[in-house]
Amino acid sequence: MEQIEAGDAQTLVNILNQEQSKDPNFFFRVKFGKDGRISNIFWRDSMMLEDYRIYGDVLVFDTTYRTNRYNLICAPFVGMNNHWHNCMFACAFIGDDKTDSFVWLLETFLKVMENKKPTSIFTDQDQAMANAIEQVLPNTRHRLCIWHLEQNAITIFGALKKDKEFKYAFNQCLNMCVKEQEFEAKWQAMTQRYELTAHSWYQRVCDLKEKWCPSLSRDFFSAGILSSQRSESTNHAIGFRASKATTLTEFYTIFKKTINRWRSAEKYDEFTCSKSIAFTSLPLSGMLKHAAQVFTLSLFRDFEEEFGYSMATTVQMIGRNEECLLYQVALEDKPWSAHQVNYIHESHNVWCTCKNFEASGWLCYHYIRILHLHSVTRIPDKYVSKRWTKIAKTETWDRLKNQDPTHQYIPWRQTMIRKYYNLILKSQENEETR
Repeated sequence: MEQIEAGDAQTLVNILNQEQSKDPNFFFRVKFGKDGRISNIFWRDSMMLEDYRIYGDVLVFDTTYRTNRYNLICAPFVGMNNHWHNCMFACAFIGDDKTDSFVWLLETFLKVMENKKPTSIFTDQDQAMANAIEQVLPNTRHRLCIWHLEQNAITIFGALKKDKEFKYAFNQCLNMCVKEQEFEAKWQAMTQRYELTAHSWYQRVCDLKEKWCPSLSRDFFSAGILSSQRSESTNHAIGFRASKATTLTEFYTIFKKTINRWRSAEKYDEFTCSKSIAFTSLPLSGMLKHAAQVFTLSLFRDFEEEFGYSMATTVQMIGRNEECLLYQVALEDKPWSAHQVNYIHESHNVWCTCKNFEASGWLCYHYIRILHLHSVTRIPDKYVSKRWTKIAKTETWDRLKNQDPTHQYIPWRQTMIRKYYNLILKSQENEETR
């Protein structure tokens, strides 16, 4: 590995020191190697900590990005906000992909994030990283990124690359299986049909199925993420101007511009949510109306989709006792989609075998159908996840507004600038409109 140029490293450290003087809660740490040269660099600002407090239940940690002069590994810690957009929690450069480096990185991250551990973490198939996660985050559910599995699979497909039926079958196994039995049947059928039973890569992937198969990972919260493409898009977003010649100082400038763009988009999303009402082709009443009032516009679309499915289901009562009713809910003409729903009328407690709420934080169409059946017109409070609501970050915005009175006008200014810029472009070629 090429050594980091002393001047470049010192310039970056000076920049990080300047950031800290402007932002008292800015944190950075530099690790030196045995030869006294910088080997690892880690940083996060105060807003990243605020975001992690709210959205830190799911963490995407992708270390496949090395576009810089020194071939260092760039390791962004990425989350997802209440608008289904990326938010950055921290970023680092590390000199190698050994377990010790990942342990240092994860321990540093936890220390500066008030020791709050994520519920789930998404990574690629790197074994050293898996070892570090097991050591530092033993109670966090480690998930493999389906996006990386797909990319790795493409490289070893061989002659199957051009077989559309095979790629469809493979994608069904990766993404579309809701029940474990369904996955097992489809995986076995695929490997037998294409004579992959003895293929070492497919055997290894199957052995790790609990880390990536959706049907085996629905008992813990993952924000509905089934891949690390959000982190992958993060890398592309950070590196859109970076190259093998990019210095650390240049990279940090690109990084800052990207984060500022993300945050401007978030402020605009917050402003839009607070000033607009969700549009839907369905009658805006009952639970759908409540969802429009409490959820962000992005999350409302997910709830609306589930609500639409709920109207195309059949319901059958299959059991009951003094307080609990047991139903079977399935889409019309699709009996394989059936799931069992337990419902307690007095408390409005619902439990579904699809476990969509546990995994994503919003109700599935099975839940919605049973609640609708019992004339429930508002989503019970226990099924409104605050991280997906319009008020998820209200306390943070209010605090910032008090610190900086001009802060509240930023989204409005952005909206007006965009509208008038479009007006100017349309008018420039016509003397009268000018």
